[in-house]
Amino acid sequence: MRGRCAVLQPAPERDQIVAALDHLLEWPEIARSPQLARFAAYIVGRTLDGEQQAIKAYSIAVDVFGRPADFDPQADPIVRVQARRLRALLDAYYAGEGAAEPVRIKLPVGRYVPEFELVADPAEKPAGPVAEDEPRLAAPQRQNGVTLSWFALATIALGAAAIAFSTATWQPRQAAQALATGAVQRPSLVVAEFQNLTGQGRSALPLSGLAIELVTDLEAFDTIDVRYDGAPAPEPVPAAEFALSGIARVDADMVQYSAILTDTRTSDIIWSEVISLPLARASEPLALDEVSRRLSLVLGSTRGPVHAQARQFLASDTPIAGNENAYLCRVAFDLYRDTGSAETGERASACFAALPASEGEKAGVRAAKASLIAEIGTAETLADRYKTAETEMARAIAAAPVDGFVWEQQARLFETIGAIAQAEAAFGSATQLNPASADALAGYARLLAFSGRLDDARALADQSVSVPPNPPAWYFGVPALLALRDRDFPAAIAHAEIYATADRELGPVLAIMAAQEAGNSAVVNRYLPQVLEIASFRAAGLLPQLRKRISDAGLLGRIGATLAAAGVPPASLNAAF
Repeated sequence: MRGRCAVLQPAPERDQIVAALDHLLEWPEIARSPQLARFAAYIVGRTLDGEQQAIKAYSIAVDVFGRPADFDPQADPIVRVQARRLRALLDAYYAGEGAAEPVRIKLPVGRYVPEFELVADPAEKPAGPVAEDEPRLAAPQRQNGVTLSWFALATIALGAAAIAFSTATWQPRQAAQALATGAVQRPSLVVAEFQNLTGQGRSALPLSGLAIELVTDLEAFDTIDVRYDGAPAPEPVPAAEFALSGIARVDADMVQYSAILTDTRTSDIIWSEVISLPLARASEPLALDEVSRRLSLVLGSTRGPVHAQARQFLASDTPIAGNENAYLCRVAFDLYRDTGSAETGERASACFAALPASEGEKAGVRAAKASLIAEIGTAETLADRYKTAETEMARAIAAAPVDGFVWEQQARLFETIGAIAQAEAAFGSATQLNPASADALAGYARLLAFSGRLDDARALADQSVSVPPNPPAWYFGVPALLALRDRDFPAAIAHAEIYATADRELGPVLAIMAAQEAGNSAVVNRYLPQVLEIASFRAAGLLPQLRKRISDAGLLGRIGATLAAAGVPPASLNAAF
């Protein structure tokens, strides 16, 4: 009992719990995140209605987060991730603004059913986890004759006023701090509330949650340090290098969300973007999620504006040796992903190998190293490479089980070793954990397309190609396949020729297919000799080698027929040559 007696407080009444929920939902940190507000309202509401047994990951995913009826809680960790976020916000609320609340809403670790605690003297009670000798109190059962709209409660507090934003108060970071442990450090970004100009002559649209949604989305990337402008900090923090602000206004029947990215060291505007939504869609609860995701597809990508310095450094003649840090190595790894070349992969591997243990053991570093080992490693046999990669990947997942980048690399490893079903599940986790990761979206789209599910791949491919900056060549495989299916042969040739610079096996094959259908002999003659000289094709035969990557029998059959018509000997299609 730790030297004192536990005092059992009576269970809080229903109206006290409802009032506690109202106060929580009015707190700006919750109100700015519509998904978390709905989550909190949902689990409290069902508990008060005596439906605790129905509060499962599946029901939360379907009822709160809009997942389809075939949702798989094991493959999609969205509920676990959001529960962790909600649990952290509850702790912060009762440690600060909600410290005087007489009733506290708790979300125990590992559970989705909330508990309610009646605090005897909230002014004296320290915030934080309940002590072991303080019994948790059961939730009250449903009372007859009381009905409440819990989702309505979740949306009551979403109209907080936008915070005025000015970059004039920020000071540049000292050069000595910026170069403390390497040539280029992970960039920092502060996000301010957008100014809401949508209320001219009408009721203003909800906007106050956009900054928090952006911070939440960008926090899923370990390549950027992001924080919310105006959030209290436990200690002084260095000035951010970049600031994101913006406005929203109505233009005819459209809402224009205009974002501006400023380099705070020079006060220069280095990037801007306008996202337009129909007025009806902008009025929907998930509109801010959509805007945030589209902005994060740009800002979270290492091809985006906040990472220009790292890209320029890696493109220069300055050696990485002596300047290594986890961030710079990660950008080098993404350059390898862009090109697929062994040279860039070896450069990234050397960078990771030179990291100190404190950085080399990070989950993202381990996952990237595992991918490099599996794809370009120098172990004596493939089996040895894959075994080493699997061990390193398992450590990465154990260290960060809800990291989208880690799950993306797990998906690629499964894909490399031919475990397509496991790869699809891992890609599903990666895109749910970080829906603004263009690489995860493009990788998932390619896997689905090669499995014969082009319709499912289209939406993912459209997001990855049309929104992020400078999409790399390997993103264009799915657009090439889609154009082939739609018989848009000029587009198919154009996409396939881009894809061929990253995928030296399938890219030229797709270019030949499109050109053969279009009667473009010049393109066929350009790529056919390349295909016949590819070492992996010569060692196994064209179709046996492609079968390792393509599970769609119809696509393989079409490839075989087209290559035969282009002049490839039948023996070369099916056996070593």
